[in-house]
Amino acid sequence: MYKKIFYHAITASALSALAAMIYYRIYYFATLADFSKIVNYKSIIGISIMVCMMASFVYYGLHKWLHKKADIVFNFLFSILSFAAIMFPISLSLPLDIQFPELFPGLAVPMMFFPAIAWFTVKPLFKLPNE
Repeated sequence: MYKKIFYHAITASALSALAAMIYYRIYYFATLADFSKIVNYKSIIGISIMVCMMASFVYYGLHKWLHKKADIVFNFLFSILSFAAIMFPISLSLPLDIQFPELFPGLAVPMMFFPAIAWFTVKPLFKLPNE
């Protein structure tokens, strides 16, 4: 069962990283604000993989513990934690040499939701047997 959840997490992390990289480039060309010292392609891919893999462990644990109610609880937790995560880019102190620091939340806040959106998007492809 975890094998299917693992593939779900890998697929979601790839989709999340792809969406975040596309958004990163669009945001750069729209604002010409360069935040590559803080957010770059390596960090985008790494965070996408880390968040989706942690979500897979939580989902597996909830599925073992709550069975049929696991999807409801997991979706609620993932959504709430995504909303809570927006506090990180808002409260981050940027280096003094960064131009336009007020534009950083506009880049980072939407990216906080990409792993959850990707997880929910590919979920129908990876239905577990007892769902």
